[in-house]
Amino acid sequence: MANQSDASFTRPSAIERILNRAFGTVVGLGLGLAHNYLLQVQGRKSGRLYSTPVDLLESGGKLYLVCARGRAQWVRNVEARGRVILKKRRSRAFDVVTVPDEQKAAILKEYLDRFATTVQRYFPVAAGSPVAAFAPYLDRYPVFELKPPETI
Repeated sequence: MANQSDASFTRPSAIERILNRAFGTVVGLGLGLAHNYLLQVQGRKSGRLYSTPVDLLESGGKLYLVCARGRAQWVRNVEARGRVILKKRRSRAFDVVTVPDEQKAAILKEYLDRFATTVQRYFPVAAGSPVAAFAPYLDRYPVFELKPPETI
């Protein structure tokens, strides 16, 4: 069972941290499935570049990042910085827009349905559930839309 340091974040176990680091290395080299990317974000306090593997959801011509674990450190860094880099052989920067709760349910449903094998354990509803089943849990799951950086 995962440790909970705060009710809105499921902390990874030591084994999960090791596996994430190894998988992140593989994904950063360009291997993995089409939706696997290495998310890189600058730390909000340290300025250091942090990396974690993510499942990128493409839906309706838009790109979404969802954190099934809740308000993880990478989420807090994304909120502070407003920009991320997705890496898979090549790196690409994106500006980040927080998706409001009233728009999250359909995105969470699609995310869970598509990536249930790896994220089902973080959701109190089963993959394939109706959109309405996600309504009570919207505040638990950060969702970000990725947009190409604005140019001046």
